[in-house]
Amino acid sequence: MRRICLTLPTNRACPETITALGAEAAHAAEHADVDVQVLILDSCAAAVRAEHTAVLRNLPAHPRVTVHHLDEAAQRAFLTRIVTRSGSTKPDLLLDLLLPDGLSYGACTDRAFLIAAALGCESVHRRDSDSRYQRLAGRTVFPVHHELAALGRLPAHAEVTATDLPAAYADRPVAMVGGSFVGELSVDIAEMRAADPEVYREVVGLWAPGHWTPAARRELADESFRGAGTAAFTADHATLTLVDPMRVDMCNIAFHGVHERVPLPPARDTIGSDYFLIHLVHDARLPGVLHNRHIVNYYTAERRTDDGFRAYQTRFVKFLLSMLYFHHVYDRMAEAGDTLLDHTGRVRSEAIAALARESTGLDRTENLRRLDAVDTAYRRLGGRWAGVADLLAARRDRLLDEARDDMADFALLTEAWQPLMAAARTTPLTAPPGQPG
Repeated sequence: MRRICLTLPTNRACPETITALGAEAAHAAEHADVDVQVLILDSCAAAVRAEHTAVLRNLPAHPRVTVHHLDEAAQRAFLTRIVTRSGSTKPDLLLDLLLPDGLSYGACTDRAFLIAAALGCESVHRRDSDSRYQRLAGRTVFPVHHELAALGRLPAHAEVTATDLPAAYADRPVAMVGGSFVGELSVDIAEMRAADPEVYREVVGLWAPGHWTPAARRELADESFRGAGTAAFTADHATLTLVDPMRVDMCNIAFHGVHERVPLPPARDTIGSDYFLIHLVHDARLPGVLHNRHIVNYYTAERRTDDGFRAYQTRFVKFLLSMLYFHHVYDRMAEAGDTLLDHTGRVRSEAIAALARESTGLDRTENLRRLDAVDTAYRRLGGRWAGVADLLAARRDRLLDEARDDMADFALLTEAWQPLMAAARTTPLTAPPGQPG
């Protein structure tokens, strides 16, 4: 029987999402020969965690569904044990990268990858706390349906509607199954688009490579962060393919194998830092499945506060700066293609680490231009956007350094990932009695 990990990292109250996740776990266990380990990585305050605990306690019991609800103290205890067991010469730094004092979209999912290994899970299925499932004719549309029908299988055995996978890759197991989202933009900048569509295109176009033409940047801006639009689900469709990274989202994704070879970048306070494996699967020519059981994205109230607005806009600008380095790595991965894999068909983590480290030597003039363009655009918008511009101007040099240092951290974590995974597979999630937690 396959064991899978259905995980939800959260730093906000989300009782309805947790209830829905429990229903998806039960659906998986009832409709497939799987054992489901539900993993809630909870970084919320004590009162909110208590609310989540009460919700989990009231989920209907199922013999093949096990729930793990870990606060940050429990996560840190487990990570400390595996970092120590891995033999790293930089244990404190690794622990800080995996569980930083601050928000990291990549690090929270990396923790899920490691804990899933400790639980004996062969795949990880990730959802987000600010999303919900669609419904059709009174039933909930769970993405796990397509994930279980294809993930880890050879392409010939994947249950899909259509295929355009080149025959050359038919001997490689399906490494990723994903869908997108409908509803709100995945990046909280709809207010910018409403205020000034031209400024919106200019700013969003900044995540393109520096050599792109203005027309190409505008086209990218018009396509970005929209997911699958707003159309409601009506019928299933799943395609076996080399999945276009622009067509899937990390709120609706599942990985097999690849997440055990390479982690996600642990960058702090940077949106988009958790999308790396989607690009790696595509560029390494690993089969994937793109389905249309899209999740509904919505915004939480916290982002509407002034503090939340400033924090989110800073994360967005850090994303723009990170692209100098990621585009370099993506281009090199695309050139490398099959050579990113070893003779067994697994990703060569050392190759990815080398590319990440190579990128840290790039000239950052392109990022200086990005910051100048953001400053001009935000001041043109005025109001609290101008306040963000002031904040960014005061942190200019620090932001530039952080974007580079984040890639160095990613290289270091990737180099340490195989020993960490090996340690996780032999480390109980909870310390045995008499041993330090």
